[in-house]
Amino acid sequence: MPSAQPPRVVFAMDPVHLPLLFPPPLMARLQKAAEIDPGLVVRDFAAPEAAAALAEAEVLITGWGCPRLDEEALAAAPRLRTVLHAAGSVRSLVGEALWERGVTVASAAAGNALPVAEYTLGMILLLGKDTFAHRERFRATHAQPSAAETVTTGNLGRRVGIIGASRVGRRLLELLRPFDFAVSLYDPYVDAAEAAALGAEPRSLEDLLGDSDIVSLHAPDIPETYRMLDRDRLALIKDGGVLINTSRGALVDPVALTEELVSGRLHAVLDVTEPEPLPADSPLYDLPNVFLTPHIAGSLGNELARLGSIVVDELTRFATGLPPVHEVRRADLARVA
Repeated sequence: MPSAQPPRVVFAMDPVHLPLLFPPPLMARLQKAAEIDPGLVVRDFAAPEAAAALAEAEVLITGWGCPRLDEEALAAAPRLRTVLHAAGSVRSLVGEALWERGVTVASAAAGNALPVAEYTLGMILLLGKDTFAHRERFRATHAQPSAAETVTTGNLGRRVGIIGASRVGRRLLELLRPFDFAVSLYDPYVDAAEAAALGAEPRSLEDLLGDSDIVSLHAPDIPETYRMLDRDRLALIKDGGVLINTSRGALVDPVALTEELVSGRLHAVLDVTEPEPLPADSPLYDLPNVFLTPHIAGSLGNELARLGSIVVDELTRFATGLPPVHEVRRADLARVA
């Protein structure tokens, strides 16, 4: 049942993110739905200046930089009923103590998935046109490409293999539908009927790697996916094939990938690496067949307001007694990022 009083809410995150997550219109909505001090942003649950607010808090709005919600943190917030995470994964944030308390958790991960999928779509379209290679040739020669240099250029019928029907993977599959790609999907939790509904042909991982022109990685970073693209599986990707990684560097064997890229056999678009960032002497910074970006595919700048909007919507639902739309359950953590 909704309370007669607005819920008491406390921010817990690095305050540098607050203005972008909650620009003035969103902050106004938040203050209308809840009792909150926008000037108090908790970085330490044991801080004396936060004690009074945490003691009364029913809701924590968390984000990047929030300390882990362990037993000590929960002891400081005895009235806590829900955590609304204005970011993606909650894996490093929540622990058994929170689940045992029965605190609900919701995340803005769905909002963060959209810019990652958009980034990936943009890269796929550019890769199909051989944009980066043509740029390098044009920079060197100042000449229009010859017919021989455009034989492999074009997106018509190019096969894109999606590894992982995660939030990002599913959103990317939606974005790919208007284009003339052939799309394959590997996900052990998705059957043939669901893959077809998503607009993809189901494949085993090995088959997907072997017949895709572009392989895009969207699996979660969990123990089962650690180094899922090892030396043997990377070797299955066809000569000249492209690997896009906007997931996590840990999913790919970094030594084997570097060897494949240095040899020139494969191409890659890497928004994430292991380690992150790469050492200054990594050859990947200078290879013409590698496009490196510094983990920018997720929400940045004004895109953070999308995450804040999801949190405000969830808070409004909480205040009126409705369940969260983007709830994260304890069992989910076994197979999501």
